[in-house]
Amino acid sequence: MEKTAAAGAVVPAELQPVIDSRRAETTDEEEILAWAEEYAKKNGWVLNPDKKILDTVIRGLDRNRKKFGERYCPCRLRSGDKEKDRVIICPCIYHKDEIAKDGHCHCHCQLYYRKDAAELVTGANE
Repeated sequence: MEKTAAAGAVVPAELQPVIDSRRAETTDEEEILAWAEEYAKKNGWVLNPDKKILDTVIRGLDRNRKKFGERYCPCRLRSGDKEKDRVIICPCIYHKDEIAKDGHCHCHCQLYYRKDAAELVTGANE
């Protein structure tokens, strides 16, 4: 039996589970992105203006949540000790001081930015 895809295309029944699983992953990533945007907004920040980096970080957070049960920062190494690793669940305990001092999270992902620091980055890329 065949199902109709969102764009009106007919999808063979054997491919539907693959499409459904990809759709579920996208939904999970969208959920994390919405959470990150809301958190940034509450704090007067913005997310990394580089969409490629932002997408990579969101995928990493989603992967870690699925694999380990928490949104561990994809840029920090887990020890495997849940109690010790609590400090690197996004947002990690370091982020507020780093954003205040450097304008963004200091780790590689740089998920959160002060608005003024993000404007400098986007202005430099133009």
